[in-house]
Amino acid sequence: MGQRKRSILAAAGAVAVGLLGFAAPANAIANGEQVKPGRYAFSVKLTMTGIPTADGGRRNSACSGALVAPQWVITAGHCFRDANGVRVERPVADSTIATVGRTDLTNTEGGHEVEIVAVRQSATADVSLAKLAEPIRDVRPIKVSRAAPEVGDLVRVTGYGSTTSTNPAPVTWLRTGKMEVAGLTDTVTQLRGNSPQADTTPCPYDSGGPFFLERGKRGPALVAVVSNGPSCPHTQIESAARVDNIASWIKSTVS
Repeated sequence: MGQRKRSILAAAGAVAVGLLGFAAPANAIANGEQVKPGRYAFSVKLTMTGIPTADGGRRNSACSGALVAPQWVITAGHCFRDANGVRVERPVADSTIATVGRTDLTNTEGGHEVEIVAVRQSATADVSLAKLAEPIRDVRPIKVSRAAPEVGDLVRVTGYGSTTSTNPAPVTWLRTGKMEVAGLTDTVTQLRGNSPQADTTPCPYDSGGPFFLERGKRGPALVAVVSNGPSCPHTQIESAARVDNIASWIKSTVS
């Protein structure tokens, strides 16, 4: 199957169906599992409403991400594209809302919903940093690793995306799974599904979701974000955008 970005350039009406929370299969990230309430609270859902299209219309979409500083979310660079598909350093939608610290999106009693007010794009990777209108003080950001993962390492991914590339729709409960590092290039961490199943993989609307090493008491370490891969679920190679080699840029931006 052909490669595709993990966010969707769909017609506004089709995406709106997904954002309204219509029923989806129970195990997303494709063939993943539900996250226990309160775990991986740094995970972020980005909801974009009113993105301009080349024909003058508007569409809606969504991405995933992670809190890396009290006022900054890391996500995929392609989550912020203008009507011509060019990555830009600004919010492109009429409204982009970051939902932070909420495992169950239908439960509005916990977590935060904050507007995105600025964007910074990496010059070398499919990575962007989105600034929140106000800082979040009660959720611990994930640390950005300065060391690349090794081939054979198992990394965890979280996201609010679909369960399949067929008629995709975002889910309303944070999902997770593990993938194995299969290789590294200058900008990409190559991964393949590991657990709960061999075809546990990101799907549409998981773009920007964090891949991280779990290090016990030292806490999780972000090594990549969801960027691109075959139609899901799949057992092929997933291409995630590395963050270890742009850690200095991330630190200087969020500082």
